[in-house]
This record gives sequence, structure tokens and C-alpha cells, in this order.
Amino acid sequence: MRTPFDTRPVAIARERTIMTHNHTSKTLPSIDRLKEEARLLRKTLAGSGTDIAHSTALEHVAKLHGFRDWNTLAAKAGNRPPELAIALGDTVSGTYLGQEILGSVIALRQKNGSYRQVTIQLDTPVDVVTFEGFSNFRSRITATVDPFGVSPSKTGNGQPHLKLN
Repeated sequence: MRTPFDTRPVAIARERTIMTHNHTSKTLPSIDRLKEEARLLRKTLAGSGTDIAHSTALEHVAKLHGFRDWNTLAAKAGNRPPELAIALGDTVSGTYLGQEILGSVIALRQKNGSYRQVTIQLDTPVDVVTFEGFSNFRSRITATVDPFGVSPSKTGNGQPHLKLN
């Protein structure tokens, strides 16, 4: 007789390698992605004759990611915005040093962990100086951004240098 938290489905999932996320990663998937993993687990197990409830699948996904239960994983993952997908040639918008920007991604490079360095050719140059007696227009910017399109570098007022929409 199996208990609701039997480890057999987890072992089956590992054997079939249906989960693509490494539970030792520092960056967790979004809540939506975690729920999708639970649906995939249920579907795969149902195909082999083992039916489990969605709540049980969520508990197994939590264990696959190294957490005690679903509530702990959900709290850790939080309700974050979805990760921003950026590719060469994409048109992006957002703010740079407090100025609205629109431009094209002309370079993209993976950095440490989940950070990327992005270079954007702006459609219209922006003045990045706030002093009225002086201007400095930029038509191209390069910055490091996290998976959500926000740079870890901050201005003096605590705002990120670059924030992509």
C-alpha cells in the first residue's frame, strides 16, 4: 500500500528524466513552470498506469527541487514575473537611467550564473545627464541584466540602471 507521499513516482520521474530543471540550481522556475512540471509528472505517471492527484504531483515536484513540501517551494519561488526572453535582433523597451528607451538588441552574452550582458542600439539617443547645463546623449548602451531584464547596478536613488519591459 502506498502513502500519499510515496517516493516511487519521484524515482520514476528521475529515471525517465522528464524534469528538465536541476533542483540544485539557485534560480527556481516560476510558480507557473513548477505547476507545469506537476502536470507533466501526472501525465507521465498516468501513461504508466499510476494515477496521482495534482496536489500529490505538486508535493513530488517540491521534493525533486529539494524542498520539504509544495508550500515551502511555492514560498521560496514566490510569485515572480516570468523571465524575460531576449534574443539578437529583438526590439526592446524599458528605462535606462530613468529615461524611456526603445531599441534593438545587437549583442547578447551569457555572464556568471543567470545574468546576461546585453547591448542595445537605441532608436533615439537619450540624454543620461540630469544636470540642465550639460548633456550626454547615448545611442548605444551595454548593461548586465538578470533573467527578468533588470540590471543589478543601481543609480544613487536606488533605481536599476536598466530595466527592460
